Amino acid sequence: MADKDYPGTGSMVVTPYRGKGKLERQKQANRAHARLRGAGERANAQLKSWAILCRLRCSPCKAGHLCRAIAVLQNYETARG
Repeated sequence: MADKDYPGTGSMVVTPYRGKGKLERQKQANRAHARLRGAGERANAQLKSWAILCRLRCSPCKAGHLCRAIAVLQNYETARG
């Protein structure tokens, strides 16, 4: 999923509908798209604020697992609300 700044990325990336005068179903699709992207955006913002990632000294694979775990915990905490 990507935002409106990535048009023409092909069928592998889903972007919201652009422009004015959208049909109601397009507006609903954009709202659903924003809800799905929101969790990922919040997790990325949280990851940027964690100082531990600046000092991380391990393999990229382990860093990826750590980031994934942080994102899952962030989304769990957000859903629990």
